[in-house]
Amino acid sequence: MRRPALYSSSNRPAQGAGEAQAQPPGEAATADAVPSTPPSRFPRIARLANRLARHQLYLLWSVVGLLALLLAFSFASPLRNPVRKLTQEDINAAVLKTLETTVLPSPGTKAYDTIIPSVVRIVGLGKDKDGKEDGERSVGTGVVIVDKGIILTNLHVVQNAQIIKVTFADGLESTASITGVQPENDLAVLQAHKIPDDLIAATMRSTADLAPGDQVMAVGYPFGIGPSASQGVISGLKRNFRSPEGKQMMSNLIQFDAAANPGNSGGPLVTMDGEVIGIVTAIFNPNQQRTFVGIGFAVPIENAASAAGMPPF
Repeated sequence: MRRPALYSSSNRPAQGAGEAQAQPPGEAATADAVPSTPPSRFPRIARLANRLARHQLYLLWSVVGLLALLLAFSFASPLRNPVRKLTQEDINAAVLKTLETTVLPSPGTKAYDTIIPSVVRIVGLGKDKDGKEDGERSVGTGVVIVDKGIILTNLHVVQNAQIIKVTFADGLESTASITGVQPENDLAVLQAHKIPDDLIAATMRSTADLAPGDQVMAVGYPFGIGPSASQGVISGLKRNFRSPEGKQMMSNLIQFDAAANPGNSGGPLVTMDGEVIGIVTAIFNPNQQRTFVGIGFAVPIENAASAAGMPPF
């Protein structure tokens, strides 16, 4: 639709410069006569302006009313729905609800997950006439005590082996050498020739405050199966044990009832925090059979650490 033309005002006389406008017959011109208001030249524009002004006024009052309503609601809400203060009973109820609906790991699971990165499988191998491996001669367990690949195990696991192989928790295999022995406690210290990049050493804990009834876990490779975990308690302290052949007497041992079998030898005995308190070294069986009947022995970690040249607690 075409827009109406808009014109600016003009100062030119209506009938040309210097010409006087004729007066209607019978009327005299006066100097102070007030001319009547001429009709608007733009009636449509004036109507639009008036309509716009009315709409703006309505909009302004609508906004004012809405703001007043919101302000009244903000003052009234706290009175209708005051915020209740959190009490200790509320906290206790929330904690209880969480415990009822969340399955927490058992202490045994925590201990196992903590120690397992440091547990290794140890195999003692022999050699044939040509210097090649001729099969397994012993299977046992070890525990990493220094992240450079220093491993504690039992001396009887490795003493007759011509080749010692260790398998770390991540599956890496390596040969190892004996770097120290403590025959009176049936202990040997190994140095692995190759180690994982992220090898984790076990945490060792003093046995000074242990007592019968404390929960413990033995982790190792019984009969080569594993890693396997068995849980029990400390049955006694400062026990003596004589080997089935009667050739060796060991003293100051930790007695425990967590299941242990051939292959557990050299493995860690740990607390429920996964900290090593001893090295599993023997099981007792009156019939001299190589099966567990509920009595196992471990060398206290203080003795084991001294075998590796580490200071006692």
